Amino acid sequence: MADKRDYYEVLGIAKGASEDEIKKAYKKKAKKYHPDLNPDNPEAAEKFKEVNEAASVLTDAEKRSRYDQFGHAGVDGNMGGGGFGGFGGFEDMSGFGGFGDIFDSLFGGGARRSDPNRPQRGNDIETQIDIAFEEAAFGVEKEITITRWDECSTCHGSGAAAGTAPKTCPTCQGTGQVRTVQNTPLGQMQSVRPCNHCGGKGTVIEHPCSACGGGGFVKKKHTIKVSIPGGMDDGNTLRVSGEGHSGKKGGPPGDLYVRVFVRPHALFERINDDVYADEDITFAQAALGDTLLVPTLDGNVNFQLPAGTQNNAVFRLKDKGMMHLKGKGRGDHRIRVRILVPTELTEEQKRLLNAFDQSLGDKNYVKSMKKAEKSHRGFFDKMKDAFKN
Repeated sequence: MADKRDYYEVLGIAKGASEDEIKKAYKKKAKKYHPDLNPDNPEAAEKFKEVNEAASVLTDAEKRSRYDQFGHAGVDGNMGGGGFGGFGGFEDMSGFGGFGDIFDSLFGGGARRSDPNRPQRGNDIETQIDIAFEEAAFGVEKEITITRWDECSTCHGSGAAAGTAPKTCPTCQGTGQVRTVQNTPLGQMQSVRPCNHCGGKGTVIEHPCSACGGGGFVKKKHTIKVSIPGGMDDGNTLRVSGEGHSGKKGGPPGDLYVRVFVRPHALFERINDDVYADEDITFAQAALGDTLLVPTLDGNVNFQLPAGTQNNAVFRLKDKGMMHLKGKGRGDHRIRVRILVPTELTEEQKRLLNAFDQSLGDKNYVKSMKKAEKSHRGFFDKMKDAFKN
């Protein structure tokens, strides 16, 4: 008795709780710890028993009075035998009736309405595929090999040998379920479980099909053509309808889900639907301008680099990027310019470079200084906005 928990604590109610509050608390706790709903939790059965014991005392006026006065010692002598024998009148109480029916709907109602012979959709299949950057850009058709469960062509999914048919299960009479009844403090509680004899199918096979062993399905490899649309991004998933496992009892097949992984490109980087590529240029090219041969997804393109180009400048080639996955058109190709600084200069080159530098005046840097100032101001404006938010 010493290690028993307080009955009010077990049900999660106050000591002065009304009869209706006790009933509601019991239903809630009984549902939470019911063994049928907790098959993998061995502690649930003990808690369910504890809840029943608490309710059997607190819903009986005489037992509750003794418990409130003397604790567990006041009711321990009346808890033997059937455990809840003094609780019989409760299930007929007005306003509460049919507690067994309530729990039947909570624990077994859904299963009771399930027809084991109804058509069932087949399970989906998940796989993955690697494609090149260019294939993701413009789309590609690929062949992939999958293994799936197909309906047995010999028995057409019945599982029975030729000339025979599945028999109605004698244990569950074809329902696929068996009903059990358990006495509780609030009356009889019914629960429904899958039939162990037929595994919930409602039928048993006396003469199994030799081709599928009675399962009704066989594993087969299939080569599927998959059309990957242009614009697919790394990690996107493509659904191929009807290419999953076969359905049961005439149900439709499942779907095939293909997760697409895009291999990195040596030159290009994707950001949304735009393609970025770095282009290294010399100081002279940046200052004087030049015609560059720029690689794109469509091949090499001549690009006129303007004079006075600054380091990290980005130029846009319209409609040279990835195809839009949703909608028409394409993204852009973006050229990121990096100005290379010469190293290991000779003495003559250093002399010429110094002479060139001394020949420059402030006016030669006006535009670049304005651009730098604008960029600098823009950075701090963004920082201010960030702190405001």
